[in-house]
Amino acid sequence: MTIPDKKPPGRPRSVQSHQAMLQAALDLLAEVGFDAMSMDAIATRAGVGKTTIYRRYASKEELVADAIENVREDIFIPDTGNLQSDIDAIIQNAAQITLSPLGRQTVAMIISSASSNAQFAQIYWTKYLQPRRKTFAVVLDRAKERNEVSADLDSDLVFDAMSGIMLYASIFQPTSESWIAHVRRALNLLFTNT
Repeated sequence: MTIPDKKPPGRPRSVQSHQAMLQAALDLLAEVGFDAMSMDAIATRAGVGKTTIYRRYASKEELVADAIENVREDIFIPDTGNLQSDIDAIIQNAAQITLSPLGRQTVAMIISSASSNAQFAQIYWTKYLQPRRKTFAVVLDRAKERNEVSADLDSDLVFDAMSGIMLYASIFQPTSESWIAHVRRALNLLFTNT
């Protein structure tokens, strides 16, 4: 009995090529916008073949979503022992990410791309926002166990409201107090009488 020759594995994926693709996508997104950029332009800018991109990504929307997330931080789940301190930790983390020049540019790219392309919005929602919502639910579940909030408080709705408050304050920055103080004060309204 003869043993068939095993097919050698394909070329390993290059980390350098992948990073070049992500950076090219971000650069073009900032320069020409989501609708005007193409996979050809991304491949040319990254110095890779279009087939190299399509081995990793099924669509421009998926690539751009991954490129944007690549510059953002991992999901953060505080566990300080009480809800107010957990929320403060979330606000501090959000401020570090969102208020930097790169953070502001990233938020603008997400909003612009999601507003003009439903497929990008769906991919970004599924791959990145939903996991963040689920992670935030852990914070509220702990608060519910400690009887700090009502057992029927909707964590998804709180996450959405919190995200909206942070986004609004990032675009229309408060003048009478810091971003952190403004967001903290607004979020306190969500937990009053809960």
